[in-house]
Amino acid sequence: MGENLQSRMRLRPVDLARPHGLSTQAVRNYEAAGILPAAERTESGYRTYTPLHARALATFLALLPGHDHGTATGIMRAVNRGAADEAFLLIDESHAQLLEDRRTLRAVESALRDLGPETGESGPPGSPAATATFIGPLADRLSIRPATLRKWEAAGLVRPRRDPLTGYRVYGEADVRDARLVHQLRRGGYLLEQIAPLIDQVRTVGGLAPLEAALTDWRARLSARGRALLRGAAELDAYLRELGTPGDSP
Repeated sequence: MGENLQSRMRLRPVDLARPHGLSTQAVRNYEAAGILPAAERTESGYRTYTPLHARALATFLALLPGHDHGTATGIMRAVNRGAADEAFLLIDESHAQLLEDRRTLRAVESALRDLGPETGESGPPGSPAATATFIGPLADRLSIRPATLRKWEAAGLVRPRRDPLTGYRVYGEADVRDARLVHQLRRGGYLLEQIAPLIDQVRTVGGLAPLEAALTDWRARLSARGRALLRGAAELDAYLRELGTPGDSP
């Protein structure tokens, strides 16, 4: 009886739009995109919606913070055409991406802990030995082959300068830092192409210490995304129940 009553309730586009601070055109656009079920039309051609449409809109808006716009749209389209399994696959992919992002963050944090204080070669502060080294000593320090350092250089992960007289590679303090960070991430199983953007970020913020603040912000954003995925899932579950999707209960 409640369902019949709800199906008889008629809402205007503005009734859906106003609670969310949207325009009526946005509501019409969401319907055209398949995010909302198709609306009925009056004899004069005006759209009429029901509480089910209002629930669909609330569900889509709840999905947005945890998923990107395209994914949230794909989820709603799949659900509205009765392809719930397609929607679940999209949700699983978002969770998988969040898990991968968490693992990347953990690897970077672990690498920073393992690096410890940033140091150069031994010697008085400001002396060449305190801030620079060559490929052989650096390879020995990291227990890798010089060829590995050359491979990292080719990938843009380390950028040693060349001594103008000898042509030898000279690794400054920042180069040593980058090489140590790459080494830790490689030990964690990360590919060079996955490491490259992380090294770029270290260079952008000017070293490891400022990166701590970026990592704290990164961690907070991942947590917020996790909560957003939970909220979106709760709204979607309620919407699926209203649609009467098979598999709602054992």
